[in-house]
Amino acid sequence: MKTYAAKAKDVTRKWYLLDATKLPLGRLSTVAARLLIGKDKTTQTPHVDSGDYVIVINASKLKITGNKMRDKIFYRHSGYPGGLYKRSLADQTKRNPTKVIMRSVRGMLPVNKLRPARLKRLKVYAGSEHNHSGQKPIDYFNKEVK
Repeated sequence: MKTYAAKAKDVTRKWYLLDATKLPLGRLSTVAARLLIGKDKTTQTPHVDSGDYVIVINASKLKITGNKMRDKIFYRHSGYPGGLYKRSLADQTKRNPTKVIMRSVRGMLPVNKLRPARLKRLKVYAGSEHNHSGQKPIDYFNKEVK
């Protein structure tokens, strides 16, 4: 029996639609990461990017459990002494709710050369409208073409 190894030219990609109001942030991010990697496909090969496109809508109505809105802090540093900036999850969702989902999914993808290409296939929108209806995305939770 021969071992199958996928090739980049053999990859077929689908479009999936995820609604951020259906699942909490962590669960939503794991579903998105699995679809971006292509884990659900039988032809998934670690060194070939065989994942699908993922559209996440309603990022502004993101479901967060517990006290994370207040307690979860995003840090960044300017590189200069004393240049540490902090922002709570509540502040970040007010400023840019799409960034919260992008950062969460990015952390769940493997750190390798394929990660930037996978993140380009992740489309996040704050509202319920998106401009990818021509691709006929499949609603992941209802499994129907929207």
